[in-house]
Amino acid sequence: MTVDIAIEPSELGERDMALLRAAIELADESRRNGRHPFAAIVADEHGNLVASAGNNSMPPEGDPTQHAELVAAAKAARLLTPAQLAKCTLYTSAEPCCMCAGAIYWCNIGRVVYALSEHRLLGLTGDHAENPTFSLPCREVFVRGQRHVEVVGPLLEDEAAGSHLGFWS
Repeated sequence: MTVDIAIEPSELGERDMALLRAAIELADESRRNGRHPFAAIVADEHGNLVASAGNNSMPPEGDPTQHAELVAAAKAARLLTPAQLAKCTLYTSAEPCCMCAGAIYWCNIGRVVYALSEHRLLGLTGDHAENPTFSLPCREVFVRGQRHVEVVGPLLEDEAAGSHLGFWS
């Protein structure tokens, strides 16, 4: 297995950057709706939207397993075949946690592009009880699987961090 090398935003296509920014905007919308500021989008190989989700894990009515990446991946898996999903990209406002990385892997999504790293997120959330982060990069989860998942990120961290400023205090 190989570990992907960090890619600069200038090396990605306009479509990738637009879809990543759309995920960040969706995270802002989640926050405006009183939810945790996370969001994810699944797009096919042509950039067509397959599924999207904001975070719905916030108590009291939320489900702690309903992270945006898991929900978007599950929606996409109900719509596309595993072969189609292998050509899809999941764009997310923050690096997938280990639970979400597992869901992405099991749904057969072939590529992840994320904005905010787990490390930077921890700096924003601190030890907040509603976001006990894992110190486990998604690359480490994917590299232990039997098939390759391409990972690109972190990208646009300052833009993505804006969704979290003042939220966790």
